[in-house]
Amino acid sequence: MKPLLLPPNPIQHFYRGGDRIAALRGISQLTEFQPEEWLGSTVSRFGEPEVGPAITAHGPLADLVAADPESWVGGRGSAPADVGVLVKLLDARQRLPTHVHPGRAFAASHLDCPYGKTEAWFVLDAEPGSALYVGWKADVDPDQLAARRDAQDSDWLLSQLNEIPAYPGLSVLVPAGTAHAIGTGVFVAEVQEPTDFSILLEWSVTTSTREESHLDLGFDAVMGAVSHAALAGAELAALIHHAESQPSPGPETMLPAAADPYFRVLRGQGPGGAYPASFAVVIVTAGSGTLHSVAGEIAVKSGEAYAVPYAFGAWRVTGDAAVLACLPGAGWPASLGSPGEPE
Repeated sequence: MKPLLLPPNPIQHFYRGGDRIAALRGISQLTEFQPEEWLGSTVSRFGEPEVGPAITAHGPLADLVAADPESWVGGRGSAPADVGVLVKLLDARQRLPTHVHPGRAFAASHLDCPYGKTEAWFVLDAEPGSALYVGWKADVDPDQLAARRDAQDSDWLLSQLNEIPAYPGLSVLVPAGTAHAIGTGVFVAEVQEPTDFSILLEWSVTTSTREESHLDLGFDAVMGAVSHAALAGAELAALIHHAESQPSPGPETMLPAAADPYFRVLRGQGPGGAYPASFAVVIVTAGSGTLHSVAGEIAVKSGEAYAVPYAFGAWRVTGDAAVLACLPGAGWPASLGSPGEPE
């Protein structure tokens, strides 16, 4: 079985952006609020089942995976269409709101889902002075946080977060429960657990509302999923990975080791080592060439994205194609419910 081309799948959202996605993918940006593309998705936006799933020339990817899980994921999924990962392109032309994603334990008990939403960002492009914001600088009092949230005190919320200057090649892991935001001018490939669970501490800077900000559970319930503890020093440093802006032959890992149970991101350009047999979403960021394995080969070029099935086997790159391969976590799906998973 060979990889399947993923047609563009831009998503309308509550913040501005999308021109760099359109340029990479060779499409027209239809509105200024089209800042995301969901790649290889077998899940949908929270409360909107028609938004998000990938549609291939052979039909919805979720249907293909459910019909042949052995070929697509080696028979490993925790549900019929589960591929263990969700990949996005995210192009922020305004600052994203301060928000939090719940962990697996909270999702299992409140949302009937084995996945939370730990995520990671790999920076593709960043304007000078742009930044990422991850984790509280100091412990935050729960009552004060609730009061600042209700007052929509954006300046206070942002001032409490660690600011990380953004540049191409930077990766940051964002554990579930961690408050975070993405600054204006940052373009990332985002890899995450396959859900769309978000708790907005800010909504007034977007087109969203308070009623759309708490997963239909109410803030009294969802604030239990929010960490109030400081994230600093060695703990913060362990979530950051630095790489050169230009890829080497690869494949090289682009994420800190703490991401391994959740997902993996491998990068390379041109002939090099083999990428592992696994379901993967592959983004061709530059050049052209082929992906080839014992199962065959497929020509690829810059701006394309592919869903690679497990049955394609270990594969390599020819030509000068630069690829970003996003895979489920090491040991998936046995890693679901692993000890130490945050609420």
